[in-house]
Amino acid sequence: MGVWDGVEEVLLDPEVAFLNHGSFGACPRPVFERYQAWQRELEQEPVDFLARRVPELLDGARAKLAGYLGCAAEDLAFVQNATTGVNLAARSLDLRPGDEVLATDLEYGACDLAWDWACRRSGARYIQAPIGLPLHDPSEVVDALFAHASERTRAIFISHVTSTTALVLPVEKIVARARGLKLVTIVDGAHAPAQVALDLGQLGADFYSGNCHKWLCAPKGAGFVHVQPEHQERVDGAIVSWGYAEGATFAERIENQGTRDPAAWLSVPDAIRFQAERDWDDVRDRCRRLAREARRDLCELLGTEPLAPDAMVAQMASIRLTRPAGDLSERLFARHRVEIPVDGEKDDILRLSVAAYTTRGEIDRLLAALVRELDAEDSQEDEQPEPEQPVGEHPPWMPRLP
Repeated sequence: MGVWDGVEEVLLDPEVAFLNHGSFGACPRPVFERYQAWQRELEQEPVDFLARRVPELLDGARAKLAGYLGCAAEDLAFVQNATTGVNLAARSLDLRPGDEVLATDLEYGACDLAWDWACRRSGARYIQAPIGLPLHDPSEVVDALFAHASERTRAIFISHVTSTTALVLPVEKIVARARGLKLVTIVDGAHAPAQVALDLGQLGADFYSGNCHKWLCAPKGAGFVHVQPEHQERVDGAIVSWGYAEGATFAERIENQGTRDPAAWLSVPDAIRFQAERDWDDVRDRCRRLAREARRDLCELLGTEPLAPDAMVAQMASIRLTRPAGDLSERLFARHRVEIPVDGEKDDILRLSVAAYTTRGEIDRLLAALVRELDAEDSQEDEQPEPEQPVGEHPPWMPRLP
């Protein structure tokens, strides 16, 4: 059993406090080296590698991933990313005019666009149930979601871990309740593998799409889609190619899309092995404690309430700002070399990721940078001249006489 050696295990710029692992992950050196080795093997003899060896190699990689996810390998296919899997699921549904696909208003924007597109083409509707924040119990999500279900609802789409708000949603309860209503379930698991416990066989979602390049730390471009057998015949690949030859399997139909570099997919077992050799359960627990501690410090600094209880926080934590975000994310990077996303589209929310390499010192660096930036904003506001009151105009602060 190896040990986690900290920042030396990753290729990140040591000058940057990288607090945005959640966006694209960070591939450890040993896994990245194995990824490059696969690419070298491909270039040494492309025909032998792609035409003769890859099918068996992918079968082996898929089997390793299936064992990690707790599912059957034949129900699993590699895709480029979780959004690809959500798209394949959305396009497979036989939606009719008037049908509804129900989700929350916490979903990832790219997937919202995919469902808007699929529903618009079929005449169906994409319904996003509002989830009131802050939450005090995970059951509030279940109640708020199903309050918008109707006789027209055909499918439930839900994130396992939300992107902007970084909340672990009670997908087990949602999937179970949807099954009781005979609704198809599609889970966006982009942030789930290696960040939260995952057993797809036990979960029983009809479709589950996830990323291996985020918290599992595989190379970029390694994702998967898991589909229950009764739905597989309706799931098409992104393009029609050799995967549509007679006798092709579900995985072949999804994966065989012409010439592509399979090195990221083939490296997934190496990422699984890397974490297993470093007692990743212990690493994950340490990261969760630091994420929750950092969230408390950020809420205290910003004078804001947590979005949800600690039970809904894993290795990411989001904090609502008390003022418009503006270009805060860019300023934190340009002036302080702190890489962290700040979303200002729906809500002004800062999202912190705590990965294996994240230190308490980097959290303190973020806190100090925020203090400086917020103080600078306050100073600019204080320096703004008072707007002149045009002559004859009634001042807005003065009561009007009857």
